[in-house]
Amino acid sequence: MMSALYSILAFVLALGILVAVHEFGHFWVAQRLGVKILRFSIGFGRIAWRRQFGPDQTEFAIATIPLGGYVKMLDEREGEVPEAELHRAFNRQPLAYRTAIVFAGPLFNFLFAIVVYWLMFVIGVAGLKPIVGEVIPGSAAERAGFRPGDQIVAVDSQPTPTWNAVLQACIEKRILDTGEVVMNVRGGGERERELRLALNSVSLDDVSRGNLSQKLGIKPYRPRLPAVIGEVMAGGAAARAGLRPGDRIGAADGQPIEYWDNWVEYVQARPERLIQVEIRRANERVVLDLTPDRIEQEGSAIGRIGASVAAPEGLEQELLAVEQYNPLTAFTLAVRKTGDLSWFTLQILGQMLAGQASLQNLSGPISIARYAGESASIGLVAFLAFLGLISVSLGVVNLLPVPLLDGGHLLYYLIEFISRKPVSETAQIVGQQIGLVILLGLMGLALYNDIMRLLFN
Repeated sequence: MMSALYSILAFVLALGILVAVHEFGHFWVAQRLGVKILRFSIGFGRIAWRRQFGPDQTEFAIATIPLGGYVKMLDEREGEVPEAELHRAFNRQPLAYRTAIVFAGPLFNFLFAIVVYWLMFVIGVAGLKPIVGEVIPGSAAERAGFRPGDQIVAVDSQPTPTWNAVLQACIEKRILDTGEVVMNVRGGGERERELRLALNSVSLDDVSRGNLSQKLGIKPYRPRLPAVIGEVMAGGAAARAGLRPGDRIGAADGQPIEYWDNWVEYVQARPERLIQVEIRRANERVVLDLTPDRIEQEGSAIGRIGASVAAPEGLEQELLAVEQYNPLTAFTLAVRKTGDLSWFTLQILGQMLAGQASLQNLSGPISIARYAGESASIGLVAFLAFLGLISVSLGVVNLLPVPLLDGGHLLYYLIEFISRKPVSETAQIVGQQIGLVILLGLMGLALYNDIMRLLFN
């Protein structure tokens, strides 16, 4: 219950931030171009809070349905406008002004993503060092010459301090439809080797579901550690069950547990299922009832208890690295990451329309709320990464040429530019009806996917 509440709060916070950024783009550009703003609303439906500010007494409001927002401008199509203020009505503005105002919403989502990723890279992204633990027989990695113990130090001359950096570099190449990447690896006391890894076995579905390393045939190295609890996250399943730092897991449902990876596999296979855990605490034997929380990972549901392993001294330095850059390099990487994610999102949408990618890639509010809660529970950097991803998605989706979205309005303006006259009101009404059907269909499909994940994963 607490986990669900935490996810909902994180979802509302994230969506509130992203909607505010998007609508502020429309608001800020419209104000600079002399258009009068009547209301700036976060959310739809009944107004829960409102205040008026500024020389125009613009109303700022928070509504009860937090799934979007809007900026209401002075417009003759929505009511009578005093003659003295006609020059400030949106519909009276030149085509270039109207285009800039509409485009500003998605643009601010992209700019926000750049800022978020820049901050993330400046703070530093901690992750596992890219050391190969296992090479799957018959895989692209085996054909390329990878061996257990190899550390990937660079991909196409780009340094890769963490697994995340390796996967991101591979995703960039897959997005650009490059057939292979050149990886520099170092194993044991050997000299650095150059390996060529083919990417043609990887689909965009694999990338979107987080299966990239598995499809390439590389499993990260993970040391076999004793099943001893390190940190316990407040509010998690471990804390609720009474587990404490230093507890040694001895058995689960009567089955002996020796290593931490055995314990993780056992827990992940039992989301929301009761586990009777036998632990050794000091010199006592204690039996606890533990019910792992359910989370989504790589398209399926797994169990998680909110506890980490007690790592031996020095292990963190041996296995973990931080991907951190100076502000200038971080900015370059943030721009590149935002661009890559935008193009990747477009490719996924295009392949879904063409039937080449699974429609299961669509996620609705339930899945997004879960991801929000999970990222917020991990820490600031993970939550920033989540905000950046959703902000890019909002920017791309809003630019699609579908009536009711910003991209639909931009399509009308393009037609107006070419034909030298506005799209007729009748055509716009028909377009809005078509757009509403499309959006409701997509929302229904996304919600259906969410429900199926809840029921069958």
